[in-house]
This record gives sequence, structure tokens and C-alpha cells, in this order.
Amino acid sequence: MLAHGQCASRDYSRKKVIPPGADIRVWEEDESPYHRIAQILKDRGLASARIGMEERVRFFVFDGVRKELPSAEFVSADPVSAGCRMIKSPAEIALMQRASDITVETYRAGLATLREGMTRGDLRGNITAAYTALGVRGDVSVSFGKYTAFPHGSIEPQRLKPGDVVQIDDGCSVEGYQSDITRTVVFGKATDRQRQVWDLEHKAQAAAFAAARPGATCESVDAAARKVITDFGFGPDYKVPGLPHRTGHGIGLDIHEWTYLVRGNKTLLQPGMCFSDEPMIAIYGEFGIRLEDCMYITEGGPRMFTKPSPSIDQPFG
Repeated sequence: MLAHGQCASRDYSRKKVIPPGADIRVWEEDESPYHRIAQILKDRGLASARIGMEERVRFFVFDGVRKELPSAEFVSADPVSAGCRMIKSPAEIALMQRASDITVETYRAGLATLREGMTRGDLRGNITAAYTALGVRGDVSVSFGKYTAFPHGSIEPQRLKPGDVVQIDDGCSVEGYQSDITRTVVFGKATDRQRQVWDLEHKAQAAAFAAARPGATCESVDAAARKVITDFGFGPDYKVPGLPHRTGHGIGLDIHEWTYLVRGNKTLLQPGMCFSDEPMIAIYGEFGIRLEDCMYITEGGPRMFTKPSPSIDQPFG
């Protein structure tokens, strides 16, 4: 255990929770924590070992330890850490279910506040306030009108007007586990064009879900959704109008984590894997439609954490 120097009372408090026999290394402000880490490895005969650093380790930590152990070989630990995190336990899935349930309720409350002239910040504030009221920390990205065609929105000022497509995306964390949901609606009456593209997106999302069977490759799920969109005449590939990004990403302790539903990824789906299902359709200059629900893989096939939107007029199942 590494411990930074603390006042005596806090040191005493810490000792109350440290098991007997624990190896404790401390350092003060004028000392190097990286030297302490290196010493731990040296004491265990690992000064010249092959040491894995997983992707979430901050670079300054990796760099500091590497300089203290020039004889060691540093490699990526992702094959170990990513492999462990890709498969979720029933308890982890239950926490993600709770996060998803909360997100749906905050979105329901937020969309009920839509009014002409409101800004993205107004809607974002209403949704984040709902998260706070439900006892979690969450966030949301909001886009109106033509700016919904950009997968990550736009910094341009936007005020809501009748006929605008409204897109909300993101989630919250429950005990460290994430949700990620997108809902797309129209403020007022939807046009035939908006309905047509929304229905196409809905069909593509369903195709990805149907393809996400145990033993299928990740890339085959992306291909199933993309085929629906290209058969309509959009695309092909990542061209816009069409689907400009992967169909989905892994999710768990991070909102984006291994592995991805994307072309070229031949990883086989296994029970316990969790993904977003979000084959967006972007039409620059008009609007974008993205429906995103997350799913987890079981022995019998995929299951959604949330009910997909039934129609453009009904964002919640």
C-alpha cells in the first residue's frame, strides 16, 4: 500500500483499517512516489521484469515509474484488464440496469419541459437537476434542429423552435457503473421526411439487436445495422447521409470501453458482454436521428437494459 504523508490523527485513523502485516510505503512532498513504486518491484525481484500498464493509468505515473526502472520492459496490460472488464457479472449488470432506469426517468422528466425558445442549456439543466433529485450524478448532451446531425453536437447557440428534431444523449453512474441512452423526438409535428428517417433508424437498431447472438462477431452486428441503412440508399460505408460511426461500444465502468461493434472486430460475443446499440443516421444540413439503448449478452441472446422507443411520437417504450 502506498500512502502520502498525513497529519498524525489521520495516520492513526488509517491504521485502524489496514490489516496486520500489510506492506506500507509512505512518502512526503519532497520525495518521489515513483521511487517507492520502483522499490516495491525491486524488493520482489522485478526490477528487470516485463511490467504491464493498463490504458487508464495516467501517463505521468507510467513515465515516472519507467524512469525509475530503466531495466524493466513496459508493455500494455490491456489484454488482461480489457479481457476482465468485458465480461460483467450479474451484480455489475444489476448496477447498470439501475443506472439505465434512472436515466430513462430523467429523460422523461426533461422532455416534458420542452418549450419554444428554450436553449440547450435550459434542457440540460432540467435533466441534470432530475439526476440530482434521484441521488446520482449524470450528464446529458443536447442538440436541436440541424445540429442533431453531428454525432457529438455543436457549440453553436441553439434555441428550440417548432418542427426541430431534439436529441438527448448520455447517462449516469451508479456505484461506478454507467448508462448511455439517446432519445430523438420532434418538438411539435414531425414531417414525413423526419418520420421516414426515424423509422429507418429504428429498423437499423433492431437489426443490430437481432444479430447480437452469442458466438457472432462484433463486426457482424455492425454490418447488420449498416445494411439496413445502405439498402435504403444512404452511405455506403461511413459516408453521409448515412451512418458515420460504429454501431456500438462496450460499456461498464467507463461509458466507452472494450470491445466495439465495428467493422474489422472479429471478437466473438459472449454472455456478460455489454454494448450500446446506436446506428445513427446523419444528414448534414437537415437533422440526425440516433436511437441508443444498451444491451447485454446472455446464453439465450441479447437483452436490452431499456425498452427502445416505439415511435417518433413515443420516446419511451
